[in-house]
Amino acid sequence: MRLGLSSASWQAQRAKKDRNQFKRLIAGRCPARPGSKTRSHTILAILTLQRARWIIHTVSDSTAGQNSPRSAVFRRSFRKTFPSAVRGEGVYLWDTEGKRYLDFSGSAAVNLIGHGTPEIAAAMTEQATQLEFVHTSQFTTPVAEDYARELLEFAGENFRGGAVYFTCGGSESVETALKLARQYQVEIGQTWRYQVLSRTQSYHGSTLGALSVSGNKRRREIYLPMVREFAHVGIPYCYRCAYDCTDGCRNCGQEYAAELERAIEAANGEAAAFIFEPVSGATLGAVVPPPGYLQTVTEVCRRHGVLVIADEVMTGMGRTGRNFAVEHWDVAPDILIAAKGLSSGYAPLGAVIATKEVVDGIVSGSFLHGFTYNAHPVSLAAGRAVLHRLQQRRLVQASDSGREGSVAAKLERSLSTLLDLKTVGEVRGIGLLRGVEFVSDKQSKKPFAPDLNFAGRVTSAALKRSLLVYPIQGCVDGVSGDHLLIAPPAVITAEQIDWAIQQLRDSIEEAGAQ
Repeated sequence: MRLGLSSASWQAQRAKKDRNQFKRLIAGRCPARPGSKTRSHTILAILTLQRARWIIHTVSDSTAGQNSPRSAVFRRSFRKTFPSAVRGEGVYLWDTEGKRYLDFSGSAAVNLIGHGTPEIAAAMTEQATQLEFVHTSQFTTPVAEDYARELLEFAGENFRGGAVYFTCGGSESVETALKLARQYQVEIGQTWRYQVLSRTQSYHGSTLGALSVSGNKRRREIYLPMVREFAHVGIPYCYRCAYDCTDGCRNCGQEYAAELERAIEAANGEAAAFIFEPVSGATLGAVVPPPGYLQTVTEVCRRHGVLVIADEVMTGMGRTGRNFAVEHWDVAPDILIAAKGLSSGYAPLGAVIATKEVVDGIVSGSFLHGFTYNAHPVSLAAGRAVLHRLQQRRLVQASDSGREGSVAAKLERSLSTLLDLKTVGEVRGIGLLRGVEFVSDKQSKKPFAPDLNFAGRVTSAALKRSLLVYPIQGCVDGVSGDHLLIAPPAVITAEQIDWAIQQLRDSIEEAGAQ
């Protein structure tokens, strides 16, 4: 950005410069860029650059501040003024100005146990005092061994005799799972299997391997030349279903499962694994799969020798009212990925949980993979303390929307009252993972124009009211479609839900009146 120019002015000047250069190229009065073989290559480069700038501009939240001093931190957005958080307790966060916010999104579906829990900080401090770090090529640690055993038990009978690979977060965990699936296939003699199939309108992380299996158009587009892609199949989204949903969506679920089988067959035996989110996360906003879909998908993969990878970064660790969301449908994946709620945000932590069959398949005895900080003792101490906390406080049960009297059931009922608003098309989800989709016309389900950034407007209005929500665009086709993700900590009370719903209602009405 040029000195003295606001972000908006700089963007306008760059766009004007691109347009003028494009016009000169078309007229033949501008030479090709250095490194471009032809003028057409340069035209394509400019168009790609313009598209990238549009993506970066629209992904940014509409709560942008102007003329603020530049931070030394490389932030997610240079167009936005971020409040500085200094304290958290329960469902609340405070900034340096003393303003209190209700965290209705769980800090991007991360925090389940609540902010500011002293026991977690104490466990981390005790571990750091005794041993802050060792490298996993040289040592294991008691906290790693104990926590892995407890996490396998928490994951259930399917993972008895398996093993846990600890990472620093969701993206690292997905990368680990992809490489584990490939090495497993190689070591059992299926050396030709390397493709990892996935779904459109999905998100599995920000690293290049994770992006390759993601379907989030906005987060992928400018990086596509850098990734190797395999087949993406359709995802059940019953509010906007491409198939017949008159039977309660069971038929459409089978149609989408058939898409996966056709993709596996088209891979000519090269499919190594299929990765999916049991309940969609940010990209679609808590879309719950139709009856029978996940069971059929699992059967298809088993029939073709394809590993099943469940990405439970967002849905795991009790968020949906089960230890892991796959339990709702009695699905037994070969590899399960956890993060976010694994540590509830108290430390960077992720995990890849593999079945005994997968672990035993690594007959060489060595997984060709590793991170400097995987199985970091302080992070593991945080994760283990979080697991104990959610078990002792019965927070998985509190997150079960099918349990009468739970806060999750209260949240489900309260959010459904928003359906009387003219801009709310659907309220969906399960447990404490909920989505609110906005439309400009309810009857046709027509989305708002992307440049309106309706979800961003709602978020800005909510922020003024001290309510934190998680806005996303692109649920319809990767570009259009606005929704919010709602994922509060399980310690939220009925009174706090009532207050949050009123603020959200007022925020939606304000955005609709603009």
